[in-house]
Amino acid sequence: MIATHGQLKRLALLVALTTVLTACGGGADDLRAYIDEVKARPGGRIPPLPDVVPAPTFTYESSDRRSPFVPDTPQVRVSNNPNAIQGPDPDRPREFLEQFPLDTLRMVGTLELGVGAFGLVQTSDGLVHRVSVGNHLGQNYGRITGISDAEIALVEIIPDGLGGYLERPAAVGLSD
Repeated sequence: MIATHGQLKRLALLVALTTVLTACGGGADDLRAYIDEVKARPGGRIPPLPDVVPAPTFTYESSDRRSPFVPDTPQVRVSNNPNAIQGPDPDRPREFLEQFPLDTLRMVGTLELGVGAFGLVQTSDGLVHRVSVGNHLGQNYGRITGISDAEIALVEIIPDGLGGYLERPAAVGLSD
């Protein structure tokens, strides 16, 4: 006997319905029995927390001891690099353009006045600043050594990793 399309649909629906209803069957009797057994157990008593013992106190008497914030011996440079320099001047007031990383500054032009050449540097916020030889740029104590039509040359002071400092040439090129 050949089944029609409608009969196949009904047969598939009947098989699906039987499968769904079979999954809804009991099988939870053992779970219910376990829950009832756990609920029937007598309740326990939780032991109290242990007493908290405070840490012993210590009073620092500084009259006969050295300050813990000052080194015992003066700091000495440990670098044996012959190219090492003393380092940046900590007493020099920082200039405005020293707060920006060097790679975020762009040279946008030059300006020739009677007293000399100036470089025009644009910061990341779009403001243009006039700089001259001797001014400082970047976060590595960069001092401008020369200004040309193509770039602003400077020398940065960087740590050498051994307690000393090195001078490194750098430049900010003219942006297109």
